[in-house]
Amino acid sequence: MTEAGQGEGLPGEGREPRGRRSAPRRAPDTGPPPRADETMQLNVDALRERNRELGRDREPGRDRDRDRDGDRAERQTAGAPPRPDETMQLNVDALRKQRKSAEAGGPGGDPEPHETMQLRVFRPKPGAKSGGTGDGRPAGRRAGRRKPRSRPALPPWLARLTAATASRLSPLLRRLAPLAALLAPYARKLKPVYPRPGRTGWRRWIPSWRQWIGATFSAFGLTGVLLVVAYAATDIPSNLNTYATQQDNVYFWSDGTPMARTGWVQRQAMPLKDIPEDVRWAVLAAENESFYSDPGISFKGISRALWRTVGEGDTQGGSTITQQYVKNVYLTQNQTVSRKFTEAMIALKLDNRMSKDKILEGYLNTSWFGRGTYGIQRAAQAYYGKDVSQLNASEAAFLASLLKGAGLYDPTLNQANHHRAEERWKWILDRMVKIGKLSPAERAKFRTFPEPLKRNPLYDTGQQSDYLVELASQYAKKAGHISDRDFDMGGYQIYTTFDRKRESTLTDAVTKARKRAKSTDAAAAKTAHYGAASVAADGRILAVYGGPDHRTQGYNESNASTVPAGSAFQPFVYAAGLEYGVTKRRDEAREPVTPETLYNGDDAVPVTTPEGPYWDRSGRKVAAHNDGKKSWGRISLRKALAESVNTPFMQLGMDTGLDKVKQTATAAGLLPSTMGPQVPALSLGSSTPSAIRMANGYATFAAGGMHTEPYSVRRITRNGSTVRMDDPARERAVTAQVAQQVTEALGDAFRGAHPAALPAANSVPGATAGPTVAGKAGGTEDDTAAWYVGTAKSVSTAVVVYRMDLAKSLEPLPLKGLAGTGPDNVPYGIWARAMDPLG
Repeated sequence: MTEAGQGEGLPGEGREPRGRRSAPRRAPDTGPPPRADETMQLNVDALRERNRELGRDREPGRDRDRDRDGDRAERQTAGAPPRPDETMQLNVDALRKQRKSAEAGGPGGDPEPHETMQLRVFRPKPGAKSGGTGDGRPAGRRAGRRKPRSRPALPPWLARLTAATASRLSPLLRRLAPLAALLAPYARKLKPVYPRPGRTGWRRWIPSWRQWIGATFSAFGLTGVLLVVAYAATDIPSNLNTYATQQDNVYFWSDGTPMARTGWVQRQAMPLKDIPEDVRWAVLAAENESFYSDPGISFKGISRALWRTVGEGDTQGGSTITQQYVKNVYLTQNQTVSRKFTEAMIALKLDNRMSKDKILEGYLNTSWFGRGTYGIQRAAQAYYGKDVSQLNASEAAFLASLLKGAGLYDPTLNQANHHRAEERWKWILDRMVKIGKLSPAERAKFRTFPEPLKRNPLYDTGQQSDYLVELASQYAKKAGHISDRDFDMGGYQIYTTFDRKRESTLTDAVTKARKRAKSTDAAAAKTAHYGAASVAADGRILAVYGGPDHRTQGYNESNASTVPAGSAFQPFVYAAGLEYGVTKRRDEAREPVTPETLYNGDDAVPVTTPEGPYWDRSGRKVAAHNDGKKSWGRISLRKALAESVNTPFMQLGMDTGLDKVKQTATAAGLLPSTMGPQVPALSLGSSTPSAIRMANGYATFAAGGMHTEPYSVRRITRNGSTVRMDDPARERAVTAQVAQQVTEALGDAFRGAHPAALPAANSVPGATAGPTVAGKAGGTEDDTAAWYVGTAKSVSTAVVVYRMDLAKSLEPLPLKGLAGTGPDNVPYGIWARAMDPLG
């Protein structure tokens, strides 16, 4: 038998009997192993010849499996290895032996080329680069073509969109698979074959009617699939536009009229229930009368808008109210096709998730109405000075016309605007009649165009109103527990306690005093400061003067603790003595004090304690001095208060206890942080209260000894809902009897200094009407501050005048006559004008 792979056997020589298969025997392996790049040969010709012989010798009908088994058994018996049937073998062993013999110069040689197919095993040489062959040659063209091509990575947004779309469409595609299988044969018939058989000329290139129908349905189907994919892939954004959430804060006078507003955006959201139906339907008649029945988009309007945007290079609205709301709160105002498509998708989804009333409410609260206003509530206030709940159908129709473009329909801008606004106003009212939301009889009432205000009253800010806003916002955040962040987001309506008339009167009085100061001493007037405040007996802050203009002087003079109270502090010392009594000797019980208790009123009387004279740190006895160093002798406390004698009150403070004096002053309304040190000078007014706190302290006496913390806000709402506020603290400072005694002494002081200021009946000491007007001047020993604090008709007003060069120091400067002299000085003049009429 010839070994397969040697190329020496001839056809028919050394074959097994016909019908049997044999495998070539492996040549004995002698010598060292061949090299890795040896050639393995496949003796295909010999195998094919042997298979043909086996086929001719096989008997017909013989069971092949039994013959194969018997042949295998005979070969095993004869000691020959079994042959696999019809197998091409790689006679590797014989090839290796032949190669080795050839290299050693022995017999044998390479097989004939025509008898074999050769497979060369390639192993790269060490150090060979991956770009070439094992022997260092570069790879061929085919190898280069087989290199994997790197695909560019998808953008992150496209990758996310693809993944989201695939995950959402997988269930849909599985359901459509049977339908696709059913339509596949028909789709194959629609496949165009060009040129068409059976046609001649140009008709060979014209699609058949079936193809036309298929193309049309395919286009509609593809469009539908794209819309479904876009709808599924579009989500309602969670982040709203800044201008859609931010609102302004509006401040109102005590009578409910607007005072000022703060914030970058003029907007106040209103619940739909607080917006009259006439206002709602005026807007719907103008913008989208089918709002409650449409799916959220208008296909006709979108087509018209796209045609003008794409075809004519212009833009035109074709949006429903739902689409406009989506544009306002989620998207931008850019007029592009992509924005319009996104707007439509979000509008469809929003219409399915949100009620129509909620969408309308959002639209009415976010739309632009001109004059810096967003929302129907601010528009009503800006154009008519009233809340939206007070609008009638005629006014609502005008405001609805502004949605078309405030710059074109605000009638106060020019005559052309006025004409356009009037025409559209009529058209909207007629539309309301047509859709059945306004009766012809009601329409007949509105024949005259409702002229809006010439300017926006909400812009009345600056000067004193900013000081009022500052006080009110600080109190609102504290009493309403509102964080700075929430307050800055806006939407609050702050109803203040400020009285418009009193504020105007007080501001005019201070302004006139400033002008007079400039005309008499311009140099001193440059550093002059005026602070004033009016506080009611129940704690309401009615008016303040904070400075010439908040835009040039940011801090509030009425709330500044800068200069001593001086002799205006004496009523608190007097009240402490009447409330707690005095102790003149150690370990003795307190003795009661009355208004008629006598004290030494001489000038420079040393102050004593139960242990003896009071010594200061320099080793000198402490003594008080009266104005002009006048000695009054033995004087009652009531008269000493009326005449502003200092020495009795310095001693009274020591006898009562400086801790009791401080306690009484803070209980009446002064802040502990402004109280001076507990030394004899405390009784002479070393404390530095603000004008608001001094007025509040005197108001405590007018209220019968009940103190109420001063407050500037009486109510807060946000978008129509009430915000809970802490009530101002209220507690008893002194007994009603002590408060009455202090008020009577202050009444004596007022009548003694200004007998002509009241009617004749009230100028008599002890008159029943006398105590209703009470007040006292205050000054300091170094002439750095001048005060007047008084009460009339349960309202206390404090006025302070001082000089301070803020560019150099915070130390007060001498007044140099700036505050005037005598009873009718500048602080009293401001007080009298602010409190007029007094009787």
